[in-house]
Amino acid sequence: MNATESVVEIQSLLARVAHLADDGTVEDYLTHFTADAVWESAPNPTTGMPAQIRTGRAEIEEGVRTRRASGIQGPGSATRHVLTTIAVDPGGDDPDVATSTAYWTFFVDTTTAARLSSVGRYDDTLRRVDGRWRLAHRRITIG
Repeated sequence: MNATESVVEIQSLLARVAHLADDGTVEDYLTHFTADAVWESAPNPTTGMPAQIRTGRAEIEEGVRTRRASGIQGPGSATRHVLTTIAVDPGGDDPDVATSTAYWTFFVDTTTAARLSSVGRYDDTLRRVDGRWRLAHRRITIG
């Protein structure tokens, strides 16, 4: 796989993760993370989500299920994650590791009077596992 193909695949992966956060199953969402992935987030006062670091799919799953149970995201929550200005760097010494940065916006009440709730940035490290790119580390900042 050349660098251009990696960039396209990674951009698609990031979009798919956003789609699945809003509408997909937890199981499908988790397949896009490495087994040892790290998901870390700054506190988000607009959603009430505290700062957190979750390591491994089991802890990431617990976080997803908690957010869904509280109505922050997931099917029926009328929310949308929107990614923009995605920059992918597939370079480096290891062809199976890449990084990306993307700005995100988070909309709520999308079935009635959609409104912007939060804005931030994803700084991701991705790793190719069994020929597929997966998220290995996501750092979420607000603002």
